Amino acid sequence: MSEAASECATGSRLPKQVLVYDTTLRDGCQAEGVNFSVEDKLRVARILDDWGVAYIEGGWPNETAPRDRKFFEQARDVEWRQARLVAFGSTCRAGVAPEDDSNLRYLVGSGAPTVAIFGKSWLLHVTEVLRTTADENLRMVRDSVRFLKTHGLEVIFDAEHFFDGFADDADYALAVLEAAEEAGADWLVPCDTNGGSMPHQVYEVMRVVAERVRLPLGVHCHNDAGVAVANTIEAVRAGANMIQGTVNGYGERAGNANLCVLIPNLELKLGVSCLPEGSLAKLVHVSRAISELANLPHERREPYVGEAAFAHKGGAHVNAVLKNPATFEHVPPESVGNERRVLVSDYSGTSTVFHKLEKAREGLDRRDPKVREILLELKRLEDEGYEFEAAEASFELMALRLFNELVDPFQLVGYRVIVDRRPLEEPLAEATVKARVGDREVHTAADGTGPVNALDRALRKALGDLFPRLADITLVDYKVRVLDTTRGTATKVRVLVTSTDGEAEWVTVGCHDNIIEASWQALVDSIIYGLRRNGGLEPAVEV
Repeated sequence: MSEAASECATGSRLPKQVLVYDTTLRDGCQAEGVNFSVEDKLRVARILDDWGVAYIEGGWPNETAPRDRKFFEQARDVEWRQARLVAFGSTCRAGVAPEDDSNLRYLVGSGAPTVAIFGKSWLLHVTEVLRTTADENLRMVRDSVRFLKTHGLEVIFDAEHFFDGFADDADYALAVLEAAEEAGADWLVPCDTNGGSMPHQVYEVMRVVAERVRLPLGVHCHNDAGVAVANTIEAVRAGANMIQGTVNGYGERAGNANLCVLIPNLELKLGVSCLPEGSLAKLVHVSRAISELANLPHERREPYVGEAAFAHKGGAHVNAVLKNPATFEHVPPESVGNERRVLVSDYSGTSTVFHKLEKAREGLDRRDPKVREILLELKRLEDEGYEFEAAEASFELMALRLFNELVDPFQLVGYRVIVDRRPLEEPLAEATVKARVGDREVHTAADGTGPVNALDRALRKALGDLFPRLADITLVDYKVRVLDTTRGTATKVRVLVTSTDGEAEWVTVGCHDNIIEASWQALVDSIIYGLRRNGGLEPAVEV
């Protein structure tokens, strides 16, 4: 969109670019049902960094948050390619000097190059929550920002409850921003913390703010009134150059501004660049991968990224869209990494599959009939309950098998798992595995803390001498997703296994009515992928 067209369409001059500040790992973690482990948080951060966001807020590293402290400790050893890591916290407490405030000391010690601190900008919170004075609150903001700047940090100041505070006492809310600006903050971010402001109100307030302060502005909106994305867009129209939000809109209560809707709206509708060139096509992958890591169902009807976002079923619609997609699609589905689904004709594009295969097979021709074959197999498996967005290792193995470029190093002959539970004793699991490697049959058993652990140990015991590189592969995470809650314990489940060889991690998937069989599928794929990655697919001795 041209600058003139942009001005005509929106009534204001939009920036050519905004920076994306992702708070999935902090605000998103406050959502009901979201509970990332340290390893999950690191994986999410790598996905976001690869996607091209400018800032990744990793959490609030304080004395009551050991998980976030561990995340920042491990994140120091990661070479972030595009994003700046952000540690989140609050201003110093009332009556406490910043150098004596443990929260600020943790921020400095986190190792993050950027910190975001929030301060109160609504007098209701100053008097009723902090139980302090308006002047002391300004002192807390000013001294905290100044203290962090003396340690060489980039400081983003979040003015909490700013829009409610502005409505209550505009002069005081603006004075809070000016205190942070005076102390040397790098960014000022008015926050609609209660999520109840309307788009026209956000625009009008942000226009006043943009005229009052000199620093670059961001905006942080919650979705309690269902308009967080619209509010953020209005803030950009009024002068904000940073947008804050979460993947899939995860967040406390009704959630945060959904980056999976906000970013394509800005880029495709308003011509505002948010991500590096080409990154918007990764949107569906990012959305689904993070929903899998969060162990939450992916919303089918979510704009842009849902399975139904470009699905057509009505006869007249199907007839029209096959003639010209623009008749019933507001953007091309491939622009966000999605695909058209015509439900009545089984017609479907191959763009998503081809995009995935390009990573595994350089120089692949889109017209290769194997691409279509893999697409059909993918759809068959996903219809059964498999999900490959977060399990790219399993997808790569599936594709290689269909290309006849992978011969599995071993075949299952059979397995048996027994769980023995006796009064006053802990349950004991025992697994027996029989596999064939070439002409040789191996048969062994092992105990474990549970049936999956026993199965894993028995398989490794059976194959360890033949495939010594198996010793380098360890399982670091195991997730189970129930796919149909109406069937109770008889439901089908999907299992995700994350493994590592010390240098890289990969995720594999299994799906079955039987949780042991689903786990077996994921375990086998994890081992084969790891052996192939390290050149260890051939047995070490003749078989």
